[in-house]
Amino acid sequence: MIRLAVPEDLPVLQDIERAAGEPFRALGMAAIADDDPPSIAALTAFRREGRAWVWDAGDGPVAYLLAEVVDGHGHIEQVSVHPDHARQGIGRRLIEHAAEWASREGLAGLTLTTYAEVPWNAPYYARLGFATLDEESLTEGLRAVRAHEIARGLDKWPRVTMRR
Repeated sequence: MIRLAVPEDLPVLQDIERAAGEPFRALGMAAIADDDPPSIAALTAFRREGRAWVWDAGDGPVAYLLAEVVDGHGHIEQVSVHPDHARQGIGRRLIEHAAEWASREGLAGLTLTTYAEVPWNAPYYARLGFATLDEESLTEGLRAVRAHEIARGLDKWPRVTMRR
């Protein structure tokens, strides 16, 4: 079931992020697998704003989604599913939950940034109705998100910005 994250969940979300990063290693993206998860402080900020949701399998979180508002859209900052629970539709359900939140908030839709060539990234989001935005279509806020990602070195592999 989907619920808001509580303080006790936050270290578990870090563990989920570490585990979810491991499959990137097989694609030659060890730097992504080794990237630090969001800090407790960052997770706390999302939780306090009511924009950190978890999928609780009954004995705690196995997936989570963090959202923010960027230029009138709900922006999926992160969505991660523990590999032991992958391919069960959990990520899709969390994304649909975020879409419902965005609609309730009067936002124009959802945006996200992701890896273009990773099968469980851009191709997956395209199946969920997201379309890749060209550079001219990026808003100022999305340009700032991309600049932050570039500064973190995430652009070693092709990335795209998508909207639904």
